[in-house]
Amino acid sequence: MPFGITGFLISLVYRFSYDGSSMKSPLVVSVTGAAGQIGYSLLPRIASGQVFGYDQPISLRLIEIEPGMKALAGVVMELNDCAFPLLESIEATSDLDHGFTGTNWALLVGSVPRKAGMERKDLLGINGKIFIGQGQAIERNAATDVNVLVVGNPCNTNCLIAMKNAPSIPEDRWHAMTRLDENRAKSALAEKAGCHNRDITKLAIWGNHSSTLYPDFENALINGDPVGKYIPDRAWLEGDFIKDVQQRGAAIIAARGLSSAASAAHAAIETVQSLREVTPTDDWHSVAVASNGSYGVEKGLICSFPIRSNGTAASIVEGVDLGEFGKAKFQLSLNELLEEKAMVSDLLPK
Repeated sequence: MPFGITGFLISLVYRFSYDGSSMKSPLVVSVTGAAGQIGYSLLPRIASGQVFGYDQPISLRLIEIEPGMKALAGVVMELNDCAFPLLESIEATSDLDHGFTGTNWALLVGSVPRKAGMERKDLLGINGKIFIGQGQAIERNAATDVNVLVVGNPCNTNCLIAMKNAPSIPEDRWHAMTRLDENRAKSALAEKAGCHNRDITKLAIWGNHSSTLYPDFENALINGDPVGKYIPDRAWLEGDFIKDVQQRGAAIIAARGLSSAASAAHAAIETVQSLREVTPTDDWHSVAVASNGSYGVEKGLICSFPIRSNGTAASIVEGVDLGEFGKAKFQLSLNELLEEKAMVSDLLPK
C-alpha cells in the first residue's frame, strides 16, 4: 500500500479518536537512516500516534547522511501530505548535533549493510565509527529522559559502542532490537502448531541479533501450555525451527532482493510500545539490554534477554531455567558477542 494511502487511513482513525482538547507538549523523536526502507515504513506510524499515543504530539528529527538528503526531502513531502494532526514539526538534517537536540526517543535505524566480500570485522569497524558519533551527539544534545533503540545492524554491538560513548546516559536507557526475531519465532511455532501467533507467550530471544541467536522454545507457552504439548517433534524444534528463525533475514533477501523493512519497522514499534507499557505478569518480551550480570553475562554487554517493563523502565526477567540445550545455544551467541566486543575494543572508551 502506498505511503500516502497508509498515512491517510491512519489519519482517519486518529481524527475519529482524538478531539484535540488536551494537547500535551510535543515529544521529540529522532530517527537516523530516515530515508531508508525501514524509516519509510516506520515514520508514518510514529506521526500518526500509533507508537506514543493518540494524544501525544510528535516533533520529528529526521537524520540522514548527505547523499540521502534528496530522498529524505521526498519523505518529508509525503509526511506533510498525510496531514497528520499530531505531527507538530519535521526537521530534516545531516547534522547529528541538530538531529539529536532535545530528543526524548532516538531510533538509530541507519547503518551500512554488509556487502559481498566484506568480513564481519570490516562491518563492525565501519558501523562502529558511525555509532561513536551518534552516541557522542546524543550525549551532548539529547533530553535528560532520552531513551535509545538501536535497529541498525549489527545492533547489539552498535548499541554497545554508542552507549559507551555516551557515559552520562544511564545504561538502562539503551536497547537493541530483537523483537523481530521473537515475532519470526512466534510465526514459525504458530504455523507448525496450527494455532495463531497471539496464542504464544513467553517466547524469548537470547543472545545476539545474528545467526547465533537462540529462540527459547522450552520456556515458551502455547495457550498456557508447554510448546511440546502442541509440537512433540523435538528434532524439528532443535533443528529446523532454530535454523529458520536464525536465517529468516537471509531468506527474505533471497526472495525479494531486499532486506526486511516492513517487518523490521513493525518490530521497532512493538519494542517501543512494550518498553512504555506495563508487561503482563504472565508474559515477557525480547529486547537486548545492558547486562546486569544475570545468567553469567558480562556486566554491561548488550545482550537479548526476556524483559518485563513497569511502564517506565525495563528489567531482565530473573530465574528462567534454560536447561542444558538452551544454555549451550545461548553460550554460542554470547561467545559471538564477546568476540564482537573484542573486535571493536579500540572504539570503546576505557
